[in-house]
Parts: sequence; C-alpha cells; structure tokens
Amino acid sequence: MAILNILRSNWFIIGIVLVIILAKFEPGIGSKGGILKPEITVKYFAVFIIFFNSGLSLKTEEFTKAIFQVKIHIFIQGFTFIIFPLLMQTMAILLSPGPFDRHLIEGLKVLGCMPPPVSSAVILTKAAVGNEAAAIFNSAFGSFLGIFMTPSLILMVVGSQADVPITTIIVQLCLTVVVPLVTGQVVRHFVRVWLDRTHIPFGSIGSGILLVIIYTTFCDTFSHQDVNLDAINLMSIILFIVIIQSILLTLIFAVSTWKVTGFQSADCPALMFCATHKSLTLGIPIIKIIFSGDPTMSVITIPLLVYHPTQILIGSLIVPFLRGWLLTQRKHRNSITRNV
Repeated sequence: MAILNILRSNWFIIGIVLVIILAKFEPGIGSKGGILKPEITVKYFAVFIIFFNSGLSLKTEEFTKAIFQVKIHIFIQGFTFIIFPLLMQTMAILLSPGPFDRHLIEGLKVLGCMPPPVSSAVILTKAAVGNEAAAIFNSAFGSFLGIFMTPSLILMVVGSQADVPITTIIVQLCLTVVVPLVTGQVVRHFVRVWLDRTHIPFGSIGSGILLVIIYTTFCDTFSHQDVNLDAINLMSIILFIVIIQSILLTLIFAVSTWKVTGFQSADCPALMFCATHKSLTLGIPIIKIIFSGDPTMSVITIPLLVYHPTQILIGSLIVPFLRGWLLTQRKHRNSITRNV
C-alpha cells in the first residue's frame, strides 16, 4: 500500500523517466515524420489543448490582473532578450580558447537569442500552482517579441542575414495560443458554475500532455543522426547546459523571493520558467532560415536541441519542491491573516 502511495504521488517523475527510456529505445515513433506525427499532433493539437485547458481553468479576472503586472513582464522579457544573450555571449568568449567546437560555441550564442516557449513554461507554472496568468501572458508576448528580436539578435552576434517569415509565425502563434485561450475563456463563461462544482483535474491533464511533449522532444533529439560531433564535445555541452540552467533557476528563485523586489511567492515559478526557458518550436525554423545552406547548421542547433529537453526535465523535477514551498507560504500567510 505504501509503495502504491509513493507511485501515485510521484507518477509524473516516474512518467518522465519512462518516456525518455521509450524515446531512446525507438525515437522514430515520436520524432518528426514518425507515427505520432508530432509536427501536427504536438505542434498544433497538444499546444491547442494546453492553452484551451488554461483558458477554461483560468479565472478571467486573474488573467486581466496579470496584464497589468508590468514589473513581472519587464523582468521576464528583460532577462530573456538582454541578460540571457549577454550571458551566452560572455560564456562563448570565455570558452573560445578551449577545446569546444567553434560552431558549437556559435550555437551557444544563437541559443541565447531564442524567445520563450509557448507551452512548457505555462504547464510547469500551473503544475507548481504558481502565477499561471503571468506565465501565459509572458510566454505569448515573449514569443511575439521573438519574431522580431531573435533574428535581430542573431544577426548582431553571428552576422548572418535572412528574411524571417513574420506573417507565418504570427498566424501560427494566433492559432496555437490566442485562439484556444480565448475559446477556453468563452466556454468558461457559460459553464463556470459546472466547472466550480465538478473540480476537473486541469493540472493532471496538463501534466499528461507535458509527458507527451517530453516524449516527442526526446524522440526528435535522439533521432538526429546527422550531427557530426565527438562525444567529448557533446557531453561537455550537455553538462554546461545543465549547470547553467541550474544556476539561473537558483538565481531567479533567490531574486524573486527577496522581499526588496516586491514579487509575490506565486510569481516565483512564472519568473523562473518563463525567463530561463527557450523555444524549440520557434527557434529551429528561425535557425533554418538564417543558416539555410550552411553545412554547420546541424552543429549550431545542438545547444538548443539539448537545452529544450533539459529545461523540461529539470523544470519537471523541481515542480514538486516549488508546489510544496508555495503551499507552505500560503498556509503561513493565511495563519498570519487569521491571527491579525
């Protein structure tokens, strides 16, 4: 019975391990062009369900309130498009004299220019019971800014030139983010009483979809056989990305919980995930456009290919800690309020 309780309470972490093993065993099933067709089922349907789910479960007044949380927006977007690119540029300079492949270092610079993702940060924030509304707004807004900012930043740090299909990316963002979110809010308006009475497990639904995304992401990563890179370089970049993500997540947690900053405890997961996560969905198409015809493109994409599944994996592992910490904070706050 105790074992069942442990399995039940840790099903998500166990699920992560299982889907990664499955992806490694047969990556062709969930990679692009595979049986699951993630370029359609995940890119459109899974992401649509995620934001419809968010729109359905999110109270309209909370989302409206999030739009005016300017301090959060400035922190996340400033970190994404100023601090992170400068950090990666600095690390690239420091690593240049070392044994790293030159094109791999270029890939680190490109990684720093990427916009936030439109799904993983939202799901993880929701799973941690954080400020989901702020995560939704900043993921969507950051992705929109990335259409213009990411190519410009890449041109500054790498020097390539390309025309980015802005209209196509905007339409895709509207279809996968704005439309399902608005649809969910409209449906919620009509079934709000039923939703409050039914208590649908929106968090578990989002976590289940995240497992599918993790599976297809790792399938796509494991299926890239055209990458010409030695094992030492590959292991070094994986270790570097794990370390840099861990440091950034710890740093943002410390900053967001520092009373001087004035952030609420619920803002912490949104700040951590939105500011540090990078979009593979928007990033790869932009890289392919800017580096079209470049024989080193496969190596340049490696840091992003490694960073994307790593951010989901590390984020998923720290969600239980964040959720427990947030619940403790709320109990403490409620206790103080009752005593007053």
